[in-house]
Amino acid sequence: MEIEVIAAKRELQGTGASRRLRYAGKVPGIVYGGKTAPVQIELDHNALYHALRKEAFHASVLALNIDGAKESVLLRDTQWHPYKQQVLHVDFQRVAKDQKVHVKVPLHFLNAEVAPGVKTGGGKPHHIVTELDVECLPGSLPEFIEIDMGQLEVGHSIHANDLKLPRGVELVAHVKQENPAVASINAPKGSAAEETPAATPEA
Repeated sequence: MEIEVIAAKRELQGTGASRRLRYAGKVPGIVYGGKTAPVQIELDHNALYHALRKEAFHASVLALNIDGAKESVLLRDTQWHPYKQQVLHVDFQRVAKDQKVHVKVPLHFLNAEVAPGVKTGGGKPHHIVTELDVECLPGSLPEFIEIDMGQLEVGHSIHANDLKLPRGVELVAHVKQENPAVASINAPKGSAAEETPAATPEA
């Protein structure tokens, strides 16, 4: 499903103009990238605030509608007020259908409650990371990646390279090389597995 973001070109710039926009319930922003010059934009604060609360908004190709003209973009940055629930600025990057994008995609963890390490071992599921860096063409970008924890035993982990990624989606190079653990089943507190110290080499 396409997510559309409504915006308008922002003619006035500078700190004073941005302050007046915020008082009027708007958010200043910018869209950049591609072969077109950056464009200063403004968006409705409430609509943007509610959109930002949706996971898919952060890992989807968005249809940015600027005064009726649409272009494909990714959300790249948001600036928030230090203590108010107020968006101060937002950045979008243009994307092309034939050029790969680098995006952080959220992870969804499944079947932890039926994993042997939980059901019979009394262990506790641990989500080590909640998102991963991937690279793909815009049309292949997944909203999320599923992690099936259903076969994990106590003390066992799932690593990045174990994941079944959607077709056309690849982990970025540094994640491939490091192969970090993304989920595990930790031993229950006070168990022998938790309390047993690691073996040390003999002198």
